[in-house]
Amino acid sequence: MSPDFNDLAAFLSVARAKGFRDAARISGVSASGLSAAVARLEARLELRLLNRTTRSVTPTEAGQRLIERLTPVLDEMEAAFDVLNAFRGRPAGTLRLNVPASAARIILAPLIPPFLKLYPDIRLEVVVEDSFVDLLAAGCDAGIRYDERLEQDMIAIPIGPRTQRFATAAAPSYMAERGRPLHPRDLLDHACLRGQFAGGAKPSWDFEKDGETIRVDPPAPLLVRPGSSIDLAIGAAVAGVGIIHIFEDMIRPQLDGGLLEPVLEPWWQEFPGPFLYYAGRRHMPAPLRAFVDFVRKGQG
Repeated sequence: MSPDFNDLAAFLSVARAKGFRDAARISGVSASGLSAAVARLEARLELRLLNRTTRSVTPTEAGQRLIERLTPVLDEMEAAFDVLNAFRGRPAGTLRLNVPASAARIILAPLIPPFLKLYPDIRLEVVVEDSFVDLLAAGCDAGIRYDERLEQDMIAIPIGPRTQRFATAAAPSYMAERGRPLHPRDLLDHACLRGQFAGGAKPSWDFEKDGETIRVDPPAPLLVRPGSSIDLAIGAAVAGVGIIHIFEDMIRPQLDGGLLEPVLEPWWQEFPGPFLYYAGRRHMPAPLRAFVDFVRKGQG
């Protein structure tokens, strides 16, 4: 008996996501449902396709060979169904985007409402993660990253502001108590609210003025992971706990409202804005094509 198509699709989604929970988040199928589907497939084939540990899920040699053969077949099937969009009055289907937390808040937040209003038959799935990912392996159609993090052999188009800045700021109450830093190195004597990646690394704070670049590693009474916990750091800064160094757009409301005051503004470092990137497929899915056209018109 031939394997069930849904079981094959479940196996591929788990293998791409490298885990049942992440695959469930991306596919919309429960982790237990995916596990049962993979177990059925392995029983039917009488082969183990995935090595499972408490920390990771990786394909066996047989599983890897199956992935290599399945991927182009399923891609062609998706493309075949997508051709039917030409017979509809407007694009339909699912668009999966992989974006860092900063892009979700700064770039996507103002774009999503008008896009979904314009294309009500498109279902948008947004996966927020700051680590480097293989778009296709993660089952995503497109992603947003900055130039130095773009995958090779991808098409990239500008999205959002073309110039951004890192802003450093503190509450008036903090500076009344601790004083105002006048040089980036003064931050070494201040309480600073910093980010920390999942692997434990803390990105340094970089400043630039008149061609001089200074990188500091200040003490931190509070460390947060990128994502929703950024709100915790912003709230702590407003409460006077310490100095924050973050995308300017993420604290612009607090700066405009006087809850935070700029610190070392002449040293704020500028950098190029992000890009929407995607694979140069022979057939671009209709939802992705609609989003690319929407972004290009907005950048014009």
